[in-house]
Amino acid sequence: MDEVSKTALGVARVRAGESERPDRLFDDPWAAKFCAAAPDLVPVGTRTPIALAFALQAIIRTRFYDDYLLDAGCPQVVLLGAGLDSRAYRLDWPSGTSLFEVDLPGVLAFKEKVLADAEPLCQRTVVPADLAQEWENPLLAAGFAPERPTAWLAEGLLAYLTPEEADRLLSTVTGLSAPDSRFSSERGDRAVQAEAAKTSTMNQYAQYWKGGLGRPVPEWLDEHGWRATGHDLGDVATGYGRPPGRPTTSGFATAIRRT
Repeated sequence: MDEVSKTALGVARVRAGESERPDRLFDDPWAAKFCAAAPDLVPVGTRTPIALAFALQAIIRTRFYDDYLLDAGCPQVVLLGAGLDSRAYRLDWPSGTSLFEVDLPGVLAFKEKVLADAEPLCQRTVVPADLAQEWENPLLAAGFAPERPTAWLAEGLLAYLTPEEADRLLSTVTGLSAPDSRFSSERGDRAVQAEAAKTSTMNQYAQYWKGGLGRPVPEWLDEHGWRATGHDLGDVATGYGRPPGRPTTSGFATAIRRT
């Protein structure tokens, strides 16, 4: 996997640790398997305050997006920048759900090797594509049906795109979304990225960030045919029984495609 893709192993490491807790917010048995398959590539972190804060964010966002996808009630799901996401294998999907995972070929090849003996709990299709380039046609060729309501997820993705690339991606999502489709991603807080880049622990991730959309994601969505809602990380974490030990400035966006 390339350097950017290795950061997915950092998230897998956090998910594996959370899955071992008796009060875990989710159970991801494949996270540890991903790390074991590439031990030399797993980022090594230290327990600095900001590193712990970003680990909490990864844990909370995993559970938040789990709930979002299942509550969306859409027959079609697209994971943009799926990384080492194992939701196709661990969530209780409604019968007939079609799930597409879009990511770089190297990431998906590594993932397929680790999950070779696992059975997904939905109809799962992988779509090798570079989300900074053209990915609409590969998705359509894989069987995606734009006339069906879709739940889109861009987890931890937008920060790795330039403002132009992020705008193009969201525009493509909008063009492929039937009425009542859903979308969710991080809220797009530039101050969070700037803070992370100051520390050596987090710079192994932040050095690959390109700024993302450059404006709040809910604002963009509201202007382009969606009805968006912002969710503060601290409020969400407190709702899950994990109140953060310090003020938070990040969060999530969810949206419904207007008719």
